[in-house]
Amino acid sequence: MNAIFSRRSVREFKNLRVEHEKIELLLKAGMSAPSACSQKAWHFYVVTDANKLSELSQCSPFARCVRKAPLAIVPCYCNIDLRAKDFVLQDMSACVENILLEAVSLELGAVWLGIAPNEKRAQKVREVLNLPESLTAFCIVAAGYAAEKTVEDRTYDFSVVHYVGDEKS
Repeated sequence: MNAIFSRRSVREFKNLRVEHEKIELLLKAGMSAPSACSQKAWHFYVVTDANKLSELSQCSPFARCVRKAPLAIVPCYCNIDLRAKDFVLQDMSACVENILLEAVSLELGAVWLGIAPNEKRAQKVREVLNLPESLTAFCIVAAGYAAEKTVEDRTYDFSVVHYVGDEKS
């Protein structure tokens, strides 16, 4: 569980390329996420081109860090013929969290930059990546080797825990 407790949003990266093997592991982690009715509607755009990274950095006011990242993964979801349409955003969230946790285990830094359900942001990503109409961008994950070591924060807030039934022993 160290990856869970040490995961942090990293927005500054070293100017180092992420190895293809590590990119593949990030994608495998994403594809290992649970999915409602096993619909696995995800598609992944792996972006390393500096011009495209710069364009993606302008798709959201919070995505500026993408411009200097060596890598962005843009998880998208198929928006047609879904068996469990109401749950696709949950599927995608689990997928992205797996990618973020795998990044920690690979000694990479990463940050989840929200796109969906904001239609303006999704349209901007669609234009940058020339996405087909059948796909919708879910988010942008900027990743790379962190410029600085992140500080762990293992805060457990008892005030937000509510037991129903047996109380904590």
